[in-house]
Amino acid sequence: MEKQILRKIELAFIRIHILHHAKEEAFFGLWIIKELQEHGYDISEGTLYPILHKMKDNGLLEIEKKTVNGKIRKYYSITKKGENILRKAKDKTEELFEEIF
Repeated sequence: MEKQILRKIELAFIRIHILHHAKEEAFFGLWIIKELQEHGYDISEGTLYPILHKMKDNGLLEIEKKTVNGKIRKYYSITKKGENILRKAKDKTEELFEEIF
Protein backbone atom coordinates (compact mmCIF):
# COMPACT_ATOMS: atom_id res chain seq x y z
CA MET A 1 0.00 0.00 0.00
CA GLU A 2 2.77 2.44 0.96
CA LYS A 3 4.65 1.69 -2.26
CA GLN A 4 1.52 2.40 -4.33
CA ILE A 5 0.93 5.75 -2.63
CA LEU A 6 4.56 6.80 -3.13
CA ARG A 7 4.37 5.79 -6.81
CA LYS A 8 1.26 7.97 -7.31
CA ILE A 9 3.09 10.93 -5.78
CA GLU A 10 6.13 10.24 -7.95
CA LEU A 11 3.95 10.12 -11.08
CA ALA A 12 2.50 13.53 -10.19
CA PHE A 13 6.04 14.93 -9.91
CA ILE A 14 6.88 13.35 -13.27
CA ARG A 15 3.94 15.18 -14.86
CA ILE A 16 5.17 18.47 -13.42
CA HIS A 17 8.67 17.77 -14.79
CA ILE A 18 7.17 17.01 -18.19
CA LEU A 19 5.27 20.31 -18.25
CA HIS A 20 8.36 22.21 -17.07
CA HIS A 21 10.57 20.79 -19.82
CA ALA A 22 7.85 21.15 -22.46
CA LYS A 23 7.70 24.85 -21.61
CA GLU A 24 11.48 25.23 -21.98
CA GLU A 25 11.56 23.55 -25.40
CA ALA A 26 9.92 20.74 -27.35
CA PHE A 27 11.30 17.31 -26.50
CA PHE A 28 10.94 13.71 -27.69
CA GLY A 29 10.14 10.70 -25.53
CA LEU A 30 13.56 9.11 -25.15
CA TRP A 31 15.09 12.44 -24.15
CA ILE A 32 12.57 13.01 -21.35
CA ILE A 33 13.05 9.43 -20.11
CA LYS A 34 16.78 10.06 -19.76
CA GLU A 35 16.17 13.46 -18.17
CA LEU A 36 13.78 11.99 -15.61
CA GLN A 37 16.18 9.15 -14.86
CA GLU A 38 18.90 11.73 -14.13
CA HIS A 39 16.55 13.07 -11.45
CA GLY A 40 16.17 9.60 -9.94
CA TYR A 41 12.82 8.65 -11.44
CA ASP A 42 12.41 5.03 -12.49
CA ILE A 43 10.35 5.32 -15.66
CA SER A 44 10.08 3.16 -18.74
CA GLU A 45 8.65 3.80 -22.18
CA GLY A 46 5.62 1.72 -21.18
CA THR A 47 4.90 4.16 -18.36
CA LEU A 48 5.92 7.41 -20.07
CA TYR A 49 4.08 7.23 -23.38
CA PRO A 50 0.61 6.67 -21.86
CA ILE A 51 1.28 9.68 -19.59
CA LEU A 52 2.30 11.83 -22.58
CA HIS A 53 -0.71 10.73 -24.61
CA LYS A 54 -3.10 11.39 -21.71
CA MET A 55 -1.55 14.85 -21.20
CA LYS A 56 -2.05 15.52 -24.92
CA ASP A 57 -5.65 14.28 -24.77
CA ASN A 58 -6.23 16.61 -21.79
CA GLY A 59 -4.94 19.57 -23.80
CA LEU A 60 -1.74 20.08 -21.78
CA LEU A 61 0.70 19.07 -24.51
CA GLU A 62 0.74 19.23 -28.27
CA ILE A 63 2.67 17.06 -30.68
CA GLU A 64 4.67 17.99 -33.75
CA LYS A 65 6.02 15.21 -35.92
CA LYS A 66 9.46 15.69 -37.43
CA THR A 67 11.57 13.43 -39.60
CA VAL A 68 14.98 12.80 -38.03
CA ASN A 69 17.46 10.49 -39.77
CA GLY A 70 14.64 9.07 -41.86
CA LYS A 71 12.44 8.31 -38.86
CA ILE A 72 9.37 10.17 -37.68
CA ARG A 73 9.87 11.53 -34.16
CA LYS A 74 7.14 13.12 -32.05
CA TYR A 75 8.11 16.33 -30.25
CA TYR A 76 6.01 17.39 -27.28
CA SER A 77 5.49 21.02 -26.31
CA ILE A 78 3.28 22.77 -23.80
CA THR A 79 -0.05 24.40 -24.60
CA LYS A 80 -1.57 27.48 -22.97
CA LYS A 81 -3.69 25.19 -20.82
CA GLY A 82 -0.55 23.28 -19.86
CA GLU A 83 1.20 26.52 -18.91
CA ASN A 84 -1.75 27.44 -16.69
CA ILE A 85 -1.66 24.04 -14.97
CA LEU A 86 2.13 24.27 -14.55
CA ARG A 87 1.82 27.70 -12.95
CA LYS A 88 -0.81 26.43 -10.51
CA ALA A 89 1.26 23.31 -9.74
CA LYS A 90 4.31 25.50 -9.04
CA ASP A 91 2.30 27.68 -6.67
CA LYS A 92 0.95 24.65 -4.80
CA THR A 93 4.39 23.01 -4.71
CA GLU A 94 6.02 26.17 -3.38
CA GLU A 95 3.36 26.50 -0.69
CA LEU A 96 3.79 22.86 0.34
CA PHE A 97 7.60 23.11 0.30
CA GLU A 98 7.51 26.15 2.60
CA GLU A 99 5.15 24.36 4.96
CA ILE A 100 7.04 21.07 5.28
CA PHE A 101 10.56 22.50 5.24
